[in-house]
Amino acid sequence: MIKLGIIGTNWISKMFVEAALQTGSYTLTTVYSRTEEKGNAFLADLDTDTDNVAVVTTLSDLYTDIDVVYIASPNALHFEQAKVAIASDVHVIVEKPSFSNPTEFAIIEELLTRHENVRVFEAARHVHQSNFKLMQQAVIELPQVQGATFVYQKYSSRYDAYLEGQEPNVLTREFSGGALYDLGVYPIYAAIALFGAPRAVQYLPTLLNNGADGRGTANLFYDQFNVTVIFGKNANSYLSSEIYGLKETISTNNIAELNTITYHDGDGNTDNIGVTGTSNPMVAEASDFARVITDPINEHVRYQQWWQLAKQVNQTLFDLRQSAGIVFPADIKD
Repeated sequence: MIKLGIIGTNWISKMFVEAALQTGSYTLTTVYSRTEEKGNAFLADLDTDTDNVAVVTTLSDLYTDIDVVYIASPNALHFEQAKVAIASDVHVIVEKPSFSNPTEFAIIEELLTRHENVRVFEAARHVHQSNFKLMQQAVIELPQVQGATFVYQKYSSRYDAYLEGQEPNVLTREFSGGALYDLGVYPIYAAIALFGAPRAVQYLPTLLNNGADGRGTANLFYDQFNVTVIFGKNANSYLSSEIYGLKETISTNNIAELNTITYHDGDGNTDNIGVTGTSNPMVAEASDFARVITDPINEHVRYQQWWQLAKQVNQTLFDLRQSAGIVFPADIKD
């Protein structure tokens, strides 16, 4: 069994722990929290026996009895926390976006050359799901791709806090937050997984008073087509996401959740080519990561594909920010 440690005691950490346990490949051993009270409350909310799980309040204590750490802290903290884990020869599963910029990504990449047995995974859950793979295959079978429109825009309860004068981490540049890095990363990930890295990008954001982006439209330019990506945290959208062939169109109700995948032929006929997924959408990625950890030689090619995809996404997110003049403090650290 893979011994799992957790940084972050929010809803997504709970979802990942339950997904990991559901695979049968992991056992939860340690939870890091700033306070024991929060850590114990997190454990109490899990639907599993947690009597033997330790709660620690010091990061150095986290790495004494784990094989892999799942990091779901604010974005700006991922980099330093991942460095400590790698230096401790512990595998890392880090929530997207993994790191704030290509400089941080390159440092992690170099550190991994000195810890060759360590694997770092970016937890982009949707690209591991069955319906995403079915979408990929449908795109391959299109006679021609003429572009796509991806939409992922939903109102955040954190925006209410912002309107009340607070500064939620997810909506601040200080914590490498904002709409692009919180929600936009889903459709950007999907676009690059489907079509590769764009040759040029443009980001048109709607900025909040603190300089972070509340929502925006990103344009990804390819040689033969463009992809338009619409996302935001301060409004709701109910539009589908679409990929355009010639007369054919592939659509999904939600580019992040992928509940449905529909093929529309040139005569207006539709075919639901998707499957019913697991109740927990993180099971697929947890299972994929476990296979690499337990069989790194045979799974090396797949791991390298995920790593290169993560690297391309990291560069594209940074390039989009650069085009809009959005600077994170993480970009200008000494």
